[in-house]
Amino acid sequence: MKMRVRKSVFFLLLVTVLAPIVLYTHTLGAYFTSSSSRDEFVEDVSSFTFAGEIRPLHVLPQDSSTSLKEPLGVVYNENSNNHSDATSGENNHITRQLTEELAEERTANSSTLNENPIKQVTDMVNEAEVETRNENSKKNDLIGNLGTENGENDVKEEIKVQHSEGISENSSEKTELEHLQRPFRKSRKDILRERVKGRVERQKEQTVVQDARIRQLKDQLIQGKVYLSLAATQNNPHFIRELRLRMKEVQRALGDATKDSELPKIANQKLKAMEQTLLKGKQIHDDCAAMIKKLRAMLHSAEEQLQVHKKQALFLTQLTAKTMPKGLHCLPLRLSSEYFMLNSSQRHFLNKGKLEDPKLHHYALFSDNVLAAAVVVNSTITHAKDPSKHVFHVVTDRLNYAAMKMWFLANPPGKATIQVQNVEEFTWLNSSYSPVLKQLESPSMIDYYFKNRRSESDPNLKFRNPKYLSIMNHLRFYLPEIFPKLDKVLFLDDDIVVQKDLSGLWSVDLKGKVIGVVETCGESFHRFDRYLNFSNPHISKNFDPRACGWAFGMNVFDLEEWRKQKITDVYHKWQNLNQDRLLWKLGTLPPGLITFWNRTYVLNKSWHVLGLGYNPNVHQKDIERAAVIHYNGNLKPWLEIAIPKYRNYWAKNVDYDNLYLRECNITP
Repeated sequence: MKMRVRKSVFFLLLVTVLAPIVLYTHTLGAYFTSSSSRDEFVEDVSSFTFAGEIRPLHVLPQDSSTSLKEPLGVVYNENSNNHSDATSGENNHITRQLTEELAEERTANSSTLNENPIKQVTDMVNEAEVETRNENSKKNDLIGNLGTENGENDVKEEIKVQHSEGISENSSEKTELEHLQRPFRKSRKDILRERVKGRVERQKEQTVVQDARIRQLKDQLIQGKVYLSLAATQNNPHFIRELRLRMKEVQRALGDATKDSELPKIANQKLKAMEQTLLKGKQIHDDCAAMIKKLRAMLHSAEEQLQVHKKQALFLTQLTAKTMPKGLHCLPLRLSSEYFMLNSSQRHFLNKGKLEDPKLHHYALFSDNVLAAAVVVNSTITHAKDPSKHVFHVVTDRLNYAAMKMWFLANPPGKATIQVQNVEEFTWLNSSYSPVLKQLESPSMIDYYFKNRRSESDPNLKFRNPKYLSIMNHLRFYLPEIFPKLDKVLFLDDDIVVQKDLSGLWSVDLKGKVIGVVETCGESFHRFDRYLNFSNPHISKNFDPRACGWAFGMNVFDLEEWRKQKITDVYHKWQNLNQDRLLWKLGTLPPGLITFWNRTYVLNKSWHVLGLGYNPNVHQKDIERAAVIHYNGNLKPWLEIAIPKYRNYWAKNVDYDNLYLRECNITP
């Protein structure tokens, strides 16, 4: 390889020096007079024999000296001007460098110089041409692969292979070879780039937008509305009648179509007819400034209407989240009527002895939604390895107590144990003990929730859900009082679905913390400053605004640590400070963040995945890996406004063939 590189350098030198000789002398003879040594060859290069005569070379001056002089480094034409000293110096340097390399080459290969030098040049030229043809042939073969789907990748891989095979192990040879092969690689890349670019352009030309004509028709309607509103067209009743007729035809052609394939065949004719009418409008009114002004006014009006519709949609979504679907309203009524028809002996559950056994796995579920509670219990038991170790404590309100109890009497949870309690039976939970109960009963709080307000003037619509008035939402802060004989409880919201066995949570060491949580914060959201008012000194002095938030929904509680650290007293203290709702808005998460500050143990995120009730972009893999998925938000899975692609995770845990569901017309 090294020999080949040096031959190429020698070839470049000889072509540079001897090309003027060939161009400015007579036709070369059959041969040069060869010499036996390097010095003789250099001395006699100024003359050559042709047809028996010795003729001088007209380019180089006759020199009688027997020693080789250093070349000048610059070749001047007869009519050329002198170059600058800088250019001359640079050329001299390059020429000396080439001369030194040539001298080294001749010294190392003195035997080859005995041959005819012109023949060497000719052979090297032929060799270079052969190599070029071979390279071009390989290049064309590679480019031919571009016709396939992965042709570009094949070509790039082949070039990499050829390039790696051509690199010498010697680093200096590799550098020289890179320099010599650069033009060939550049040529390959250029050709590949052109081919790929051409193919992409052809594909773009062949790709047809599915709704291109629909967009064009809609644009025509907008232009028509603009022309109808301009003053210049008001004086042309004939044009106005024609334009309105065309607009009606276009609207009928559009109909409810969303793709061009859904348009009627006559749509093209209507489009062309509308184009002709719009051209007439341009001739009638050619004031571009007025047209732009009108379009801006229409855009501004459309933006205002959009904001109004967004506010209305938000209000309707909040209203839907507050209301109960007809089927879910029917279900507790039907169940309650069945419950009161039972004998007193039929109204009790089995396995009462397990309710206070601290060695078992106890779940706390507070809900007034019978179907939602049924899904939580059913999905947990379905994925439990040993259902007999699981005990469910369901607490509901007085209105739904009979229905909740009847559901689980009619649909027992297999080997698991269940208990249904009425919150009204907790006589210790009253306004004198609980500050939040005292606040919820106040007239100002009731007015805050139930006074009629226009949605567009209500900045805190999210927090005006009457569910916050229910003590059911605040029972999670009284777990030690509800379960005085238990050491550990797993709290579950009623809008979750269990997908894996949860037994492993009871073996998690909380390391002295009170609650196990899954953090929900990102770079700029779900942090403390989103939920708490840090302009208040009580908040700013005690908490970090950038602290990571977490969520209720699936939480492990160490009730022993709770009692030791007197967490309930901490909760009461902050509730009293927030009597005027200046520290946080209503809800359970803000007081939870405060009450359990520095008392949380972070669980792996796969235990609890949130956002299925408001975020349509939750990753599918995260959902599938999660032990518990949470429909937090307003788009609950039992409502019609639920996100469709998430609804099935909840619906598959509902037995729609159940008699009570069929009677209440509850369907998937």
